[in-house]
Amino acid sequence: MKKVLLTCLGLLLASPIFAQFSLEQVLSSAFPSELKASPVKNQIAWVFNQTGSRNIFLAEAPDFKPRKLTNYEGDNGQEINSITFLPNGKSLLFIRGGANNSAGEIPNPAELQGTVERAIYKIDLDGKNLKKIVNGAYPKISPNGGTLAYISGGQIWTLNLDSANISPKKLFHSRGSQGSIRWSPDGSKIAFVSSRGDHNFIGVCDIATQQIKYIDPGVDGDIDPTWSPDGKSIAFIRVPFTKDALIFGPERASLPWSIRVVDLTTGLAKEIWKAQKGVGSNFFAGGLVTENHLFWTSDNMIIFPYEGDGWHHLYSVSASGGTAKLLTPDKGEVEYAFLANDKKTVIYNTNIGDIDRRHIWSVTSSGNPKQITTGQGIEWSPVQTSDGQLAILRSDAKVPARPSVVTSDGKIKDIAPEFIPNDFPSNQLVVPQAVMITATDGMQIPAQLFLPKNHKVGEKHPAAIFFHGGSRRQMLLGFNYGEYYHKAYSLNQYLVSQGYVVLSVNYRSGIGYGMEFREAENYGATGASEYNDVVGAGLFLKSLEDIDGTKIGLWGGSYGGYLTALGLAKASDLFAAGVDIHGVHDWNVVVKNFIPNYDANKRAEWAKVAYQSSPMPYVNSWKSPVLLIHGDDDRNVPFSETVTIAEALRKNDVYMEQLIFPDEVHSFLLYQNWLNAYKATASFFDKFLKKK
Repeated sequence: MKKVLLTCLGLLLASPIFAQFSLEQVLSSAFPSELKASPVKNQIAWVFNQTGSRNIFLAEAPDFKPRKLTNYEGDNGQEINSITFLPNGKSLLFIRGGANNSAGEIPNPAELQGTVERAIYKIDLDGKNLKKIVNGAYPKISPNGGTLAYISGGQIWTLNLDSANISPKKLFHSRGSQGSIRWSPDGSKIAFVSSRGDHNFIGVCDIATQQIKYIDPGVDGDIDPTWSPDGKSIAFIRVPFTKDALIFGPERASLPWSIRVVDLTTGLAKEIWKAQKGVGSNFFAGGLVTENHLFWTSDNMIIFPYEGDGWHHLYSVSASGGTAKLLTPDKGEVEYAFLANDKKTVIYNTNIGDIDRRHIWSVTSSGNPKQITTGQGIEWSPVQTSDGQLAILRSDAKVPARPSVVTSDGKIKDIAPEFIPNDFPSNQLVVPQAVMITATDGMQIPAQLFLPKNHKVGEKHPAAIFFHGGSRRQMLLGFNYGEYYHKAYSLNQYLVSQGYVVLSVNYRSGIGYGMEFREAENYGATGASEYNDVVGAGLFLKSLEDIDGTKIGLWGGSYGGYLTALGLAKASDLFAAGVDIHGVHDWNVVVKNFIPNYDANKRAEWAKVAYQSSPMPYVNSWKSPVLLIHGDDDRNVPFSETVTIAEALRKNDVYMEQLIFPDEVHSFLLYQNWLNAYKATASFFDKFLKKK
């Protein structure tokens, strides 16, 4: 592998100049998200975030020419999500504004002085009659389109959309926090999840009588209520309660989860399937991007995700019970999925057959998976119009994310190419190579290597190693489907254009490579086994003759910031500088942020390991300069993590720079903050990895 890489470097054209494009150019493309299809017209809608201005766009068959539906302008940090078409195909709903923090504050990094709120809006599909409906979240429309159900204050509220005088009313009141609203097929009832801390109930509310009934209540975490096509039964997932369960540590097995079906007429409940003990017995809630993890088909089968063979695959089982059938065999994992119009087929994306990309497939409840898209691209977020037209989002190594449609012959047609600016530097980007590095404990770790396009033979390159966040993420051989990492890929390409060799590491505990890789032994707060991957990546680059082994830097955000800080704290002799963006520095602080009742004093042994798995205990050996970047309204990694590490670095006279964004959240809402953060990163690396 080393010889191959050096040959690739040596054959590149010589040039003393690497800079070819700006950060503004490579970050200029509008990022699409929230792709949805109308249930009655051959229309799709999505959100474009164009350098901070977020708007909804609409396109209709057959030409799918995009049309701007909303007209919000400016880099104001106000998110748009939860696009929901009304059944009549004449209008849609959406949410504008971010979720509140623990103090009840709505994100406002732009310091807007008017009312900042999280509200549900309605707009006609001709772009007229935009109006705010109500403050709330998670809008769900009744099957006839007349009633909106939504969540406010942890309770379910409804309002009549057909009434001129919109007057919300609380549907009912229940203990705990209500969520996962699911209308029955006839619109007469709502199923929901009532979260009670250490257990969840599945409830059903009769709309007419407002009567509540909890079905098959138990001591476990019941989730994902799914109506049968005839509305007479509900299936749900039961996840056993585990008293000592924490986060950021491996869970290869647990008390097995199960699927249960309740007959609403008789009230009788039946377990129709249960995971085997051992591998796959732990329910991986983050594996499938979908509204529900259960798909009840028209042929009375239930399709669901399961890791029984060590990979996140789809299975099917009869709604009356029986043996589950594997639907998506081979190495690779299913991610985005939905039940197609025929109610028998699930359309999904997966990396089966192309481990570092994603392609669209379909499969019925009886099996026989079929690949729909192929090639060197990355495809995700499939939806289907009322006439069966498939729309997707896609990207590749040189062209950023864009909405597209898949034609009947399997070809892909982009439907909004004009939203990629004319000066976007696609032709100047490089195609990363898939490589394997050897961690210091011998584990093989996948990565992507970015080589400068215009390499001068014999020239020693500085290098930057990128670590993604999560850690449940996978970087791909192209622009990532996540907006956060789509931007990170852009910065990596920019660094390459500046003469850096970049290595993007898919370290252990990430997704895409199977359950055992994701649930790596001693990862995160239970031993920081990923540190072996950090050092292995540094040694891999240092071994290359065209790399200046004294000029290797680290960068990453969140979990990637954690690994950056860990590398600098424990291996400053190997890593010359780093950029730590909202990184974890003490696992005990971050675990408590996600689990408020976590008490380190009551978990002394675990807490000790967690602390020793953090950068803080090794700060005395930290010598390399670092740039710290953080927003002080971060809801994932407390801002105090940067405050405390800065204090420790100052006491040890470690060179440190800081870039702080007031009122900014974890995944920055302002385009300008991304741009400033990335410019500061590139400048910091230039200062310590280029200048002598």
